[in-house]
Amino acid sequence: MTVLGIETSCDETSASVVRNGREVLSCVIHTQLEHKPFGGVVPEIASRCHIEALPGIVSEAVKNSGLNWDSIDAIAATRGPGLASSLLVGWSMAKGLAMSLGCPLLAVNHIEAHLHSVFLEPSAPEPADAVPMLGLVVSGGHTSLFKIEEYGKIQLIGKTVDDAAGEALDKAAKLLDLGYPGGPVIDKLARLKTPNRRVFPEGRIRDATMTDGLDPSLCFSFSGLKTSLLHHIKDNPPSSEDDIAQLAADYQEAVMQALVKRCEKALEDSRYLAVGGGVSLNSRLRTLLAELCERRNVELLLASPRNCGDNAAMIAGLASMGRGVSSPESFTLDVAPSWPVGV
Repeated sequence: MTVLGIETSCDETSASVVRNGREVLSCVIHTQLEHKPFGGVVPEIASRCHIEALPGIVSEAVKNSGLNWDSIDAIAATRGPGLASSLLVGWSMAKGLAMSLGCPLLAVNHIEAHLHSVFLEPSAPEPADAVPMLGLVVSGGHTSLFKIEEYGKIQLIGKTVDDAAGEALDKAAKLLDLGYPGGPVIDKLARLKTPNRRVFPEGRIRDATMTDGLDPSLCFSFSGLKTSLLHHIKDNPPSSEDDIAQLAADYQEAVMQALVKRCEKALEDSRYLAVGGGVSLNSRLRTLLAELCERRNVELLLASPRNCGDNAAMIAGLASMGRGVSSPESFTLDVAPSWPVGV
């Protein structure tokens, strides 16, 4: 099955052609730089940029695949979660393409697609064989833990109750005047220093009502960490680039340790740990996860750098594996900015 996928959930405009779930024939990604002066994504700007860029990106993806439109078996697009106005651009174009081509339309969940991104790597096992699996999706907008006992059956077991991990890194970079997006800059600076784990406390969730019935020990909280950094900067203003690098290392360590500790607690009998999302590109996180998996004799599945962030290859790949809401029902659906995995 050959699927054309479209991704416009936030500030990346992407289109990709994928065959049989794993063979990426093309993938075009356009990252919007227009948000940099604002220190974060502005929804109105994002949707306008998608409208301007998407038609050309879709055409380029089909051209780069070496196929013609007659070879496309289905159209897939992100229906949610994400920014409503951004989702609407991609979802509307996908509907129009599917109608004009007379082919199925597949609605794909963005978070589940991030988990599938690890299977776009040639060395990865077949998705149906990679069970039982623990999945971590960690990005600028999402931080969630999933248990997968059988391929396609995904159970949410942990989530952030406030900021996502990537958001926490971006906010720290803003406080340190490092620019946007801040995660990669924090990562680069942190490599220069040995982190002190005692500087910033780990966020703990003491009120179980905040987790919607999930185990609080498997959930995340990063808002207090950001506040701690703010107070630290006020009380001890960094006076040099060296001081800023040390703060970056200490803060990043607190974020990454929180992620890895919950993964370790949730692993239980899992044979695989799959980690997707933009923050999975972080070098410190990759090191800590590799050490964890070696200790627990678990196979670590990571996407290549190109597939860590938002991209349409993961959308088309997941759709061509038979996941997602198909037509005719899909043609009646609107976008779902808060669409949970498995619903």
